[in-house]
Amino acid sequence: MDWRPGVFKKVCIFSGNSNPTLAHSIAVFLETPVAKSKTTRFSDGESFVEINENVRGVDAYVIQSTGSPANDNVMELLVMCDALRRASVGSITAVIPYYGYARQDRKVAPRTPITAKLVADLYQVAGIDRVVSVDLHAGQIQGFFNIPFDHLYAMPIFLDDYLRKNFDSSAVFVSPDAGGVERARAYSKRLNASLAIIDKRRERANVSEVMHIIGDVSGKDCIIIDDLIDTAGTLCGAAKALREFGARRIVACATHGVLSGPAVQRINESPLDEVVVTDTTPLPEGAQGNPKIKVLSIARLLAEAIRRIHHSDSVSSLFA
Repeated sequence: MDWRPGVFKKVCIFSGNSNPTLAHSIAVFLETPVAKSKTTRFSDGESFVEINENVRGVDAYVIQSTGSPANDNVMELLVMCDALRRASVGSITAVIPYYGYARQDRKVAPRTPITAKLVADLYQVAGIDRVVSVDLHAGQIQGFFNIPFDHLYAMPIFLDDYLRKNFDSSAVFVSPDAGGVERARAYSKRLNASLAIIDKRRERANVSEVMHIIGDVSGKDCIIIDDLIDTAGTLCGAAKALREFGARRIVACATHGVLSGPAVQRINESPLDEVVVTDTTPLPEGAQGNPKIKVLSIARLLAEAIRRIHHSDSVSSLFA
């Protein structure tokens, strides 16, 4: 079936304000324009959305990351979906490359919220029929939804666009903590490379202490694999430990480059040779143009997922 808008009209790609560049890149791959909408704010900060297209009966795909400022971006997505629903849209698929609040997926102490579940409930109440996201911090968040959820992985982008071009089987993939071992192992299997694990103890939020490295990294190129980089404390601590244990070259690959607070300064001062992230969430101003930070586009992967969803093809076969 031809995707071009002159032939295939029952689809619209909408862009929120959080990541319009990514939305336009996705639209280019799908050979369809970004639909017309306008998002503004009242003087008191309230979000207001106008849909400037006839969307009656169409399948709408709303591209909106919910990173910083998370509250504004979540609310904007909810308001846009409500506007589409009230305009008699056929279906709404929320494409959320970076799922904000994903780290609040369980109670970590008494009398604390599970905000990832709260946000999931809000999305469903707003009328969203399906959600697409990339590299969730916790995979079980899919279970918070009673609607279809497509969990994509940025691994094909990292492998094809960076890792296979720069490394071979002599490299070592490193998990920065025990929770990321499965992710790092998946990468090491595809490059037939070895695996190392960093054992650390977290003393308090956003502060970690590296204790030991399990695996041989001496004289080798090391690739730290993680789902996101926030304040970069864990990442830079891991890089320092790898250097102390004799690693030759150290790079990091993480899907979401949140890079909040002192992250950029820490990366600049660390032994890291390069940090590779995707454009699931825009880099903060301080990180843009930084020679140590490389950005890969996730647009091709998301566009192909949207195409397969729309034509009822298999999405999981993207990773077979």
